[in-house]
Amino acid sequence: MDAQRLASHGLVAPARRPAIPHSPQSVASLLDPVLETRPEAIALVSRHARYRFDELDREVNRAARVLIDLGIEPGDRVAASIGNHAEIVVAFLAAMRIGAIWVGINRILAPPEKAHMLTDSGARLFLGDPEMAAQVEGFRSELPALEALIAIRPGEPDCDWAARLSAVRNPSRPDFEVDPFAPAAIAYTSGTTGRPKGAVHSQHNMLLPGAVSLAMGRNGPEVTVGFALPMTILNIMILGPIAAAQAGAKCVMMDHNQAATIAEWIRTERVVRFASVPATYHDLLTRPEIDPDDLASLTQPGVGGASCPDAFRSLFRERFGQEVQIGYGLTEAPTSVSHSDPRHAAPPGCAGEALPHLALRIVDDSDAEQPPDTEGEICIGPRAEGPWRDVYTPMLGYWNRPEATREALREGWLHTGDVGLLDEQGRLFVRDRRSDLILRGGANVYPAEVERVLHDDRRVVACAVLGVEDPRLGERVVAAVQVADGATIDDDELAAICARALAPYKVPERFVRVDAFPRNSMGKITKRELQSLFTD
Repeated sequence: MDAQRLASHGLVAPARRPAIPHSPQSVASLLDPVLETRPEAIALVSRHARYRFDELDREVNRAARVLIDLGIEPGDRVAASIGNHAEIVVAFLAAMRIGAIWVGINRILAPPEKAHMLTDSGARLFLGDPEMAAQVEGFRSELPALEALIAIRPGEPDCDWAARLSAVRNPSRPDFEVDPFAPAAIAYTSGTTGRPKGAVHSQHNMLLPGAVSLAMGRNGPEVTVGFALPMTILNIMILGPIAAAQAGAKCVMMDHNQAATIAEWIRTERVVRFASVPATYHDLLTRPEIDPDDLASLTQPGVGGASCPDAFRSLFRERFGQEVQIGYGLTEAPTSVSHSDPRHAAPPGCAGEALPHLALRIVDDSDAEQPPDTEGEICIGPRAEGPWRDVYTPMLGYWNRPEATREALREGWLHTGDVGLLDEQGRLFVRDRRSDLILRGGANVYPAEVERVLHDDRRVVACAVLGVEDPRLGERVVAAVQVADGATIDDDELAAICARALAPYKVPERFVRVDAFPRNSMGKITKRELQSLFTD
């Protein structure tokens, strides 16, 4: 897109167009290096498919031809809600090859949440498994931009998607000149103001984390990676299939999140690197049906997305002989920004040092840089020296949110809204995630989004959603509610109100009633004073 079209969607063009060292320069050409050297190596494994790199390349070309036949053009949005099966990676890479914009939609989201993302993005095509396709069909009349809806039944050759692929007789690569700095994916963040915003990334942005990981020696052809977290999350697509292909490695897509199933995948495919949340690792390490030998190949265990209680750290250390690697990341980055050294225990609250391609800055309310050990807003920008100098570019902005884009992207830096400090050694300490972010089992829950839903019921005068510590999930979601005089509403009703509009993991597990809320001088509810209400 040119600058004018970018601006029409509330986005800004990157100030630089840097090359990524030792990497393909677009996701469209992601497979090319390994196709030249190891085309018969295994690229992708899922429940119903096992692709070599050359086979994956042909399947992606077929899918790209299908998208073209459906009228999809560069810049059009292609949305998908499918489980962890090869089909979602094939469709994603096909969209990249023709310059379309990908919109991953998590299956667990409630119908109103899916409807918002499809409406906001203006998706022309929706790909979903039968359950998701039927769900979207139920509110399709609300989606004027949606022109086609195709059901995908993974592993079944007679479904609409598979039939279209089979009908492609010439699986040659489409001749598209793809701009690696144009919008390529919209990743919706849980809403800090009640509605999710779409962070927009280029193909350049999506390639950089994998290139850095490969240069750091964390990825390589022999490092089989496995993911049970949903590939509809853009960060997982980046850290999984994209990063694995950059390294010429196998990516294993696990279609269930149960510990026994994950252990089976790890044992069978000899997974070396498996990234998940503390709750999953807690189950892998404590469930009696899991044989420790099942995890023998796992030499790069990765944990992220939630706080880690001391008991879990000890369990992890005993099993893997290393510390839990604590990090900081966000959708807008994309993916990881900093991480600690797993050889050494991180100080309390420490999120480690910035990755080699990134620089961190702490600023005050006037954007003045702060000295070490001084709290302020965490900002992210490109490294100013070394082999990764000026390679990083921030996101292009928030889709159709020009004001939010201007607020987040100032002077070439991504302003996160999170509060933290850098010590004298350059280590990041995160003090407060924006809008009291709750990290439940690795999933982000923004209180404002849940509070908006609760406030839709007139009986709720005021409410406050917060997280309380949990040894397995890191945090659980709870809510304090003030009910209007003379009104009644029980916990089941409150939970049902939330469940109709929100994904299950966002629904508060416990409600308490208050006659009035503690508030500060600005009239805002002081949530820290509410924690004691949930202490049993």
